[in-house]
Amino acid sequence: MKKITETTQNKVNKAEKKTKFYNDNVFLSIKNLHVWFELRKWGFRHAGYVRAVDGVTFDLRKDETIAIVGESGCGKTSLMRTILRLNRPTKGEVVFEGTVINDLKAKGIKDYRSQVGYVQQDPYGAMPPFMNVQTILEEPLKINGVKDPAERVQRVIKVLEEVKMSPATEFLPKFPHQLSGGQQQRIVIARAMIMNPKLLVADEPVSMLDASVRVEILKLLRGLQKDHNLGVIYITHDLSTVRYFSERIFVMYAAQMIEKGNVDQIIKNPKHPYTFALLEGTSDPDANNASIQKEVPPGEPPSLVNPPEGCRFHPRCPKIIKGLCDSQMPPEFEPEAGHFVSCWLYK
Repeated sequence: MKKITETTQNKVNKAEKKTKFYNDNVFLSIKNLHVWFELRKWGFRHAGYVRAVDGVTFDLRKDETIAIVGESGCGKTSLMRTILRLNRPTKGEVVFEGTVINDLKAKGIKDYRSQVGYVQQDPYGAMPPFMNVQTILEEPLKINGVKDPAERVQRVIKVLEEVKMSPATEFLPKFPHQLSGGQQQRIVIARAMIMNPKLLVADEPVSMLDASVRVEILKLLRGLQKDHNLGVIYITHDLSTVRYFSERIFVMYAAQMIEKGNVDQIIKNPKHPYTFALLEGTSDPDANNASIQKEVPPGEPPSLVNPPEGCRFHPRCPKIIKGLCDSQMPPEFEPEAGHFVSCWLYK
């Protein structure tokens, strides 16, 4: 009896330790996040809301890369801007290392953003054309109180070498228009890394680059993530790059997260009809694609001003359950361990 009790207690202790490790390892939590933008008619009359993000919840662990995927207009960028605290949440919480960032004041926002790197989609538009590379990279250091010019230059050279821009001193006096697209994106990544952040948010960082350059940039981001133990949020609509870069995939549709799981679960065994449609639309290099007509859902994504009742995908869904999908919002089901889907097919 004593032996059984000790064995049971050991299991309990291990479970508690594992749970504590998981909780300690989570450093970004999004809890029931809503971001609504008010519409006004004639400048003063209320005309409704655009529900850009509507009830999103997820956790990001340290040293983890997650991908948020979905078609244009699904709310990915609005979610990213809220995590960066460029948008203020209408409802819900964004918690970073135990601190709710919703209502941070100016100093708190500045301290928070110094720990978050941001890689923009358009590298040329993201950099001031009148500044050279050295000035662009020194700007975050100046804003955050690094006053010693020698230290700033040293840190700039170090981060340029990290993003494979060498010899670094040759790039310092150059302006953005003197760099190739791939070099511009490396400078944007260097600027995101200059403050040694804990979290990196990459908003479609390779969508404007040639295919050959995309692979190099993704490898670079992956290397930086491992070297600096970064948490990374990778926002994209291209599932063909996600499988090589992320541990988990979150699928967004019409401002909501409809499926979550690890890469193998989402890529090899998608549950939601919309996720299946996204994968069908992925252009993998396969000669058989020339003779195959892929099925894609008809219609357009719904209006976020007046979204449909029930599941927001039901007007386009080939597997709709009449009287249920078009009237009730599906909760989150777990058809397999760690794989979550908001779809009535798995009730």
